Amino acid sequence: MSHYSVLKTKIEERTATVAVLGLGYVGLPLAVEFARSGFHVIGVDLSAAKVAAVNAGQSYIKDVPAETLAALVEQGRLTATSDAAALREADTISICVPTPLNQTRDPDLSYVISAADNIATNFGPGKLVVLESTTYPGTTDELILPRLTALGYQVGKDFFLATSPERVDPANQNYNTRTIPKVIGGATPACTELAQALYASAVDSTVPVSSTKAAEMTKLLENTFRLVNISLVNEVAMMCDRLGVDVWEVIAAAATKPFGFMAHYPGPGIGGHCIPVDPMYLSWKMKMIGGAARFIELAGEINDTMPLYVVNKVADALNDRRQCLNAARILILGVAYKRDIDDLRESPALPIIQLLRAKGALVDYNDPYIPSLRLAEHQVGAAEADAITSVSLDHLADYDCILIVTDHSSYNWDSIVAASKLVVDTRNATRAVRAAAGNKIVPL
Repeated sequence: MSHYSVLKTKIEERTATVAVLGLGYVGLPLAVEFARSGFHVIGVDLSAAKVAAVNAGQSYIKDVPAETLAALVEQGRLTATSDAAALREADTISICVPTPLNQTRDPDLSYVISAADNIATNFGPGKLVVLESTTYPGTTDELILPRLTALGYQVGKDFFLATSPERVDPANQNYNTRTIPKVIGGATPACTELAQALYASAVDSTVPVSSTKAAEMTKLLENTFRLVNISLVNEVAMMCDRLGVDVWEVIAAAATKPFGFMAHYPGPGIGGHCIPVDPMYLSWKMKMIGGAARFIELAGEINDTMPLYVVNKVADALNDRRQCLNAARILILGVAYKRDIDDLRESPALPIIQLLRAKGALVDYNDPYIPSLRLAEHQVGAAEADAITSVSLDHLADYDCILIVTDHSSYNWDSIVAASKLVVDTRNATRAVRAAAGNKIVPL
């Protein structure tokens, strides 16, 4: 039998061993879904702490219930290791490693390259490799394919290669790893078919495209769409502020149009791994081939100004009360990049903290999901020893300004506004009490 037929049968009969390389926000939920679907799953991660947690049935990802993980581990469906040699046992390998930007905002593909090298070292015929990590169009063909064909194997015949970019949205109550459609593009038609067969066993629907590049580009289009539209509404928010118009009222009114408009909302800046990062991969790639991504560059510039705009908003609000930002006590509510998660990646709260401090403000924060943080781990130029701990909400009246950066659903806005002297609200969280609060609340 051909390698294709053997692997297809293994996938259909759930006898294939599935490896997931990288056990973070993308990898662990995916590993759990494969295990729930009946496969034996091996999770591979460099972090000894993550490996130990998985093998103990302890979830460190909010979207993965501990009881679900523990049951799969107890049944022998899911194991974890830091030894890349375990990839030799796998019939399929899904790559779910980070693809951050470096300090010059260029793509850092070191994790993908390391993953590809580990796979090549432990490779053999008959395997399917799928890249889930978000990156520029051409990554699969340029970085992974040559490492495997150099071993003497032919893609589509001896081994199979595809791209299926992750579309995870942490804390989304409506869509999760299983229910979000999976876009899949293979290096050959046979590669697409096998990758579809694998993922169709663990997700509700798959969307085949013609190539790995098309799949990679699909993910970048999705997040570039969001980047550009968030940038647009942030600029509109700044326009409305100067015109004395409530941007939230304008958006709500525009959203009543049943066609031709999709509501996006302003905020203190964009965060997370996807929206501020992924479009930059496309921009970088276009520069490498002599092109340009003008919308992406402009959108990035506008959104990069939002933290400073927020800080100036706080300074103006204090000035209106005959107070100075220098030496003012500021409490930031929420530092995670979005509501109800514990993820700090690219959070606008981080530059806001640094900008406020640079202007002499005394800054504390409260976040029920992030008990402490080290700015040096997230912000270039932050002091190495600069650790901050979340404070309680027991002394709101002691602060000159409460700055809402992330509107966690656990916050009681009525009591927060009542106990505060001044609230600058970048998320429209206090809309229900704004009229009664008078000029105590300053919206974005």
